[in-house]
Amino acid sequence: MFDTLFSPISINTLTLKNRIAYPSLGLLYSWDRKLNDRYLNYFTEIARGGAGVVTVGPVGIDFLGSGLAVLGLDTDEAIPDFRRVTEAIRAEGASPWIQLFHAGAYSHPILLNGETPMAPSAIYSNYSKSTPREMTTEDIQGVQKAFADTAERAVEAGFDGVEIIGSAGYLITQFLSPKTNQRDDDYGGSLTNRLRFPTEVIKACRKAIGETVPLSIRMAGNDFVPESNTDAETPVIAKAYEKSGVNLINVTGGWHESRVPQLPMDLPRTGYAYLAANIRKATSIPVMASNRITTPMDAERLLNDGYCDMVNLGRVLIADPFWPTKAKAGRIDEIRPCVACSQGCTDEVFSGNPVTCIGNPRAGFEAERVIRPAASPKKIMVAGAGPAGMEAAVTAAQMGHEVHLFEARDAIGGQIGIAATPPHKGELLEYHRYYRAMIKRHGVALSLSTPVTPTLIGKEKPDHIIVAEGAAPALPPIPGADADGILSSWDILKTDRPLGKRVAIIGGGAVGLETAMHIAVKGALSPAMFHFLSAHEAAPPEKLKERLFTGNHEVTVFEMAPRAGGDLGRSTRWIMMANLKRYGVKLVTDATVTKLSAKKVTWSQGEHAQDKFFDTVILATGSTSVTDLSSRLPDLGVPFTVIGDGLAPGKLNHAIHGGFLAALQLESET
Repeated sequence: MFDTLFSPISINTLTLKNRIAYPSLGLLYSWDRKLNDRYLNYFTEIARGGAGVVTVGPVGIDFLGSGLAVLGLDTDEAIPDFRRVTEAIRAEGASPWIQLFHAGAYSHPILLNGETPMAPSAIYSNYSKSTPREMTTEDIQGVQKAFADTAERAVEAGFDGVEIIGSAGYLITQFLSPKTNQRDDDYGGSLTNRLRFPTEVIKACRKAIGETVPLSIRMAGNDFVPESNTDAETPVIAKAYEKSGVNLINVTGGWHESRVPQLPMDLPRTGYAYLAANIRKATSIPVMASNRITTPMDAERLLNDGYCDMVNLGRVLIADPFWPTKAKAGRIDEIRPCVACSQGCTDEVFSGNPVTCIGNPRAGFEAERVIRPAASPKKIMVAGAGPAGMEAAVTAAQMGHEVHLFEARDAIGGQIGIAATPPHKGELLEYHRYYRAMIKRHGVALSLSTPVTPTLIGKEKPDHIIVAEGAAPALPPIPGADADGILSSWDILKTDRPLGKRVAIIGGGAVGLETAMHIAVKGALSPAMFHFLSAHEAAPPEKLKERLFTGNHEVTVFEMAPRAGGDLGRSTRWIMMANLKRYGVKLVTDATVTKLSAKKVTWSQGEHAQDKFFDTVILATGSTSVTDLSSRLPDLGVPFTVIGDGLAPGKLNHAIHGGFLAALQLESET
């Protein structure tokens, strides 16, 4: 199974056991530039899972190009720490690689102790919100030497391969782009001149590490930034890289400041593989594809169809480091999914927090959160098969407890089905697939359509009960909110139903906005129909594009706060807001709704009061914990733990992490 994916490949003189690479990703596990035990444990786990390459990075070549939040290998004193991690990765059967990093204008002054970043030209950066100083010729030579010196240290530290970052809007792409490089010397102007800096870096690194060590560069297949390089120029750039001495080209999407989504669910799976294919056609060395390669089937198809020679699995391996091992064994359903939510990884980094994963409670906690056999196995009853209950049940079973999972409804999943209904959220249903497989593999008894009652508890006689009752829609303290005919967002997302033309949604948090999108797309052209009609030139392109974003409902969202979507992630909120605008959803912020009926909304903005008639009114005003069972348990004398939304309404990571930790804590009971 997946013969190509698990076939060896040679990069320069090195043979890799398979074609799976874990790429460099910012983790923020330290703020002193040092590689500590948390990094070591993390990379060891990734290697243990079966990837062919594990890339450590980003690793700064100097302080000004990386700052406090990035690992540094710019001194010899750092070599022993990196040698520890290369030895650990190699001991698990993977090949350790390193990515050398310089952010250029993307360096944040606050992370440079107030120093001014430097870049090809003194052009304001939309990413770092600062203006760098223009690099002198001496600066250029100094950075090139720093790249080479760090590459030499990397080999001394035991890395098999060295990668240079030339993507995402960092220093090398700043030299390549006419948008950010406006120099009038030999390093600016024509593409040939703009290529001079990166190709000299490559040559310097090649000289430093010798001819036999694999050298790679990670490049943007398209910057996706106006006035910058596109996929028309990148093949020329790739050819220059190959000629300068790289043995592998790692192709990704655009810059961090791009307004084209690079990572979330909105991006279809394998959406940027065409960029790798574009580079592969122009070069004769192996090419790696990146971004949203989620399943073993997708990876195998890309390899077999000629898009690439290797695949990068970044966030996918955060979600499940053992993706390669499970794929090779044919245990595909047991792969814990990456649903491209960005909540535990990208959102956390952008907020200055260490990387975790909403679906993998052990990511970033590999040494602390260890599943060990229970010294005294217990009989565990889990009430509720939502994400919290399922994670608790599976983890407890892995520890050796006898686990029986009960669900009042006729299916597992809890609110996952609701959350997966809006556009581009369907991948959340992958959790159903995963938990079904894990429940089966670990022998969890499952009883559906079976609510947990005191009578059932008396019959089962559990040693401990884990209660995961979930939540219900909350009714806001607005006069008329309980009027007949007013719906909740849950009503809309649970079942398809006819709606009036004019729809009002009360509440502009994540749930309200996702409900708005769900309604706004109804009646718009589907992507498949858009493609069909475009291919056959059935209508003018501008008319088809208009129909692509025009649905059958006029949607208005009322939000009390100054801005809507305040609880959305930092890396995805802008995408949601752009989509709402694209589909014509009206946002009314700073709006205090004072009265409701099934056909009318009355609200005030400051001292200005107004009302408007609607055909459908929907409440998206939060949720409240269900405590039907937990409120009765103290009288039964059975030890119990409340988890998930039954404890307090929260996001998916609170449910899954809470379920996992509740299971681990069973061992602490006497």
